[in-house]
Amino acid sequence: MFSTPFLKNIAIVGAGGNIGSVIVKALLTKGQHIITAITRPDSTSTLHPGIHHIKKVDLANHTSLVSALKDQDILIISLNVMAAPSTQTDLINAAAEAGVRYIIPNEYGGNYSDAAFGESVGLGGKALAIRKHIEEKGMKWIAICCGFWYEFSLSGAELRYGFDFPGRKFTMFGDGEQKITTSTWPQVGRAVAAVLSLPEKSGRDGETAPSVEKYGNTQVVVASFRVNQKDMFASVLRVAGTKESDWTISHEDVEARYKRGREMMMKGDMVGFGIQLYSRSFFPDGKADNFEMLQNEELGLPWQEDLDEATRVAVGYSESGKNKAWTMGQ
Repeated sequence: MFSTPFLKNIAIVGAGGNIGSVIVKALLTKGQHIITAITRPDSTSTLHPGIHHIKKVDLANHTSLVSALKDQDILIISLNVMAAPSTQTDLINAAAEAGVRYIIPNEYGGNYSDAAFGESVGLGGKALAIRKHIEEKGMKWIAICCGFWYEFSLSGAELRYGFDFPGRKFTMFGDGEQKITTSTWPQVGRAVAAVLSLPEKSGRDGETAPSVEKYGNTQVVVASFRVNQKDMFASVLRVAGTKESDWTISHEDVEARYKRGREMMMKGDMVGFGIQLYSRSFFPDGKADNFEMLQNEELGLPWQEDLDEATRVAVGYSESGKNKAWTMGQ
């Protein structure tokens, strides 16, 4: 079969973050790429020792960014979701001028190709605008539709999956039975590495072999689990060695919770952003259940990882206090 080149040079912004670091680790495991970390001059992040190049750049300096991105095939962007929108736009503009061909935008989340759903969670409009901007600049985007990050969401706070580990409190949204798809951080890293390790093109005309080009201007839909809150709670009980009677369980209508979060956000309380984001995903319409769209198998990714092991990681984050340092979207 006629072979085509692989994407060799990969730049990543946010290589020391929670999601960026697992992407770097997964890419290095493949052994096919030269990875360049683009960091701010004052960054104190710890980077993987296997990263080939580190370039400290003022992200607001267009000329410096263009220079740093020269000869890169793809740019992976991993920023806090609350970062200024201009940061990602500046990176895209510089990448286009530098000749980068593909961009994985800062869009690790839900099915924002469903515009109505994306708008209702407050993130879709920005994501679609970024996709369009990348196309207008002559490049292709590859979005990672992975649902919420399981460890982050379970351990972070009651505003996410409804768990307050220190207080042993659990808020059930409705009856707690609405299924969603959700991913561990390592699974997201494996997904990115699986796509970028493919040949850039399929080969001869008419061939349909998997390729990076095939995923261009599409979202890659992956997950680790298809679970509901009751499934999560059962796993928490097993991992923590507690009984249901050890917890204070409350119930809140999911649509009322969503409305409450929106009202908080309108008053400037950004905790409300998290409340409305997560509660919307547990609506009975199943918009956060992407099971029928999953591409795990075609990318060679595991399905239904060890739920208790992932829960154990989340509980450990809570016990260590690490989750207190997290803000929405890191």
